[in-house]
Amino acid sequence: MKQGVAVLALLLLAGCGSAVQVEPPVPEGDAVAACTRLSPLLPAKLDGAERTTSTPESPYVAVWGSAEIALRCGVPRPARMAATDQLAELDGVGWFADPTVPTLFTAVTSTAYVEVTIARTHEATGVLMELSGPVKKATG
Repeated sequence: MKQGVAVLALLLLAGCGSAVQVEPPVPEGDAVAACTRLSPLLPAKLDGAERTTSTPESPYVAVWGSAEIALRCGVPRPARMAATDQLAELDGVGWFADPTVPTLFTAVTSTAYVEVTIARTHEATGVLMELSGPVKKATG
């Protein structure tokens, strides 16, 4: 799960500036189409934070605020997720909460894994609820 920790570190280090640096994933198979469908479905504003640009630009990455919320679509299966782990279901989407990184969540769908990092200044359940509809529509 080094990628998730790397994204979290980037988010914590990102300060002022126009674009937030987030390493884009490289989706494979059905995840490519699902992630391409997801991008235009994502909200312009999320929990009060405006959507902004990321660098490098990627259709598989979305960022809100000053690196407060970041989404990466088409990431690998979370390394810490066991087959017996229970997922929190929100609006028909199962979310895996990383047990060692409390700000990292991954939507587990049949076509793609969607990773979301949420700063503690936001209420995670509310953010995930807002993202569940678009994730469900794009990956269903």
